[in-house]
This record gives sequence, structure tokens and C-alpha cells, in this order.
Amino acid sequence: MNTARIKKKIAVLISGKGSNLQALINAQSGYNYEIGLVISNRPNALGLKRAQQAKIKTLILDHTLYSSREEFDADLIKAIDFEKIDFVILSGFMRILTTKFTLHYLGKMLNIHPSLLPKYPGLHTHKKALEAGDKEHGVSIHFVTPELDSGPVTLQAKIKIEDCDTEESLQAKIHIEEHKIYPLATHWLVSNQLTLNNNQAFFKGQLIKEELKKPLPFAQRTPND
Repeated sequence: MNTARIKKKIAVLISGKGSNLQALINAQSGYNYEIGLVISNRPNALGLKRAQQAKIKTLILDHTLYSSREEFDADLIKAIDFEKIDFVILSGFMRILTTKFTLHYLGKMLNIHPSLLPKYPGLHTHKKALEAGDKEHGVSIHFVTPELDSGPVTLQAKIKIEDCDTEESLQAKIHIEEHKIYPLATHWLVSNQLTLNNNQAFFKGQLIKEELKKPLPFAQRTPND
């Protein structure tokens, strides 16, 4: 009898360098997902090369060629569903998605955001944290819902802000944490350990409250967590 796991197929949507995509690629051998498709809305996104080097199918949907968000998102849905994708992972995808798109994949789509949500939705989060004099900063993984950066948070990682920190140094620190927790959260999602119900996030059937958003020490994590 073949007891090998049947991995779930994910699509990763990118717009730029794809550093989190690379983390997802590096981790997929040990987790319960495989990347079946990488889509970029920008033809020159470096992340496309990362996917091609890993022999992952890529697709460019240049948003500048569309007259509306609705038309773009309709083609995006067609492309994802054609590949029989199970889950969608946003990885630096710099597009505001329509309600139709988000509802189509509701509960099956994650995004990563460089702040401790609900603090600082939108852009320039490192600058906002510095200007506010915050002592800590971080990254949040959340379910995608129609309201921008407002889906329930599933996992967060925190860093300390030092007096010498700049936007660039905070970004570098955040990237380290992102690359640790995004593959793990993706594994949890595709394994049905992370679920969305009535706009609330659950982990193994337990409502995720503030204390549960803190990640386990990385050395203790396994694909079976």
C-alpha cells in the first residue's frame, strides 16, 4: 500500500522579488503542500525566475493590459481554477483584490503583512512603526477577506525595535521572521488545521486568541505541529 502523503496544490501570487516565495519553495519538501503555479502581475518580477529555476509553472497576467480590476480578477480566477489549485497564497502581491475574488477563495487564501495587525494596514509599515516610537514590530499572517488587511490573524512574529534601527534594518529583520512562519502557516492551512468560520480564525478547532498568535520556537516546529 502506498502511504505517501497526497500534498495539496497551492498557487503563489507575487509582484516582486519573491523572497517569501523562495522560502515556500525551500520548505515544500517537508510540508504538506506543493506549489503548482506562480502568477505575477508584473512581467519582470524576479520571483518568476525563482519559480522557473525550481521548475514550477509560471504565468504572467499584466494588470496594465486590463481595463478594470474585475476583468483582471476574472482571468486570475480562471487561471487558478484551471490548474485545480486547492489554496492561494499571496506573497507580496501588490494588488487590491475584488470582493468576488476574495469570496471565491474565502477560507482558502492567506496573506502576509509586515506589521502586527491590526496596527498599520497598508503600505510603509516600517516607517509608521518608527515614527510612532514603537518598541516592537512584527509580521502577521492572516486570512484574506474583502476588507484590505483586515482578515483574522492566524500567526504573528515579533521583533524588538532598537534605537539604531532604520526602515531598511527593520525590513531585513522582518524578512527573517516571514521566511520562518509563512511556510508553517501554509502547511497548517492545507492540512485543515487553520480554518475560517464566521470571520474568525481557528487552529485545530480552537479559536485563535491573542496569546495563540505567538509562534512556537522555530526549533520545536515540525510538519505535524
